[in-house]
Amino acid sequence: MKTTIQELEEKYMAFLEGELDTAAAIEVEKKLQPLYNSNGRDVIIDCTKLEYIASSGLRILISILKGAKAGGSKVIMRNMNDDIKNVFKLTGFINLFEFEDA
Repeated sequence: MKTTIQELEEKYMAFLEGELDTAAAIEVEKKLQPLYNSNGRDVIIDCTKLEYIASSGLRILISILKGAKAGGSKVIMRNMNDDIKNVFKLTGFINLFEFEDA
């Protein structure tokens, strides 16, 4: 699992690549730690190359969302494939996040 963060135009961009399963979640959580307190910056999570997400990955995303909302920011999920979007629908997360296709 490859995870990259960039700061662009007063926003954080996170790129997730591969499978965000339970085994990868610990390392991904460490890498995404700066997003837990986004200090008023919106967070865009690019899922173009994300192939799979487990419940541990969803937990990481909800933690980022809580931190962002507390600071007045939003979290936007970008370029999510249909399989992962279905996971969000089944869990009700579809109602918590904003989604966009670039």
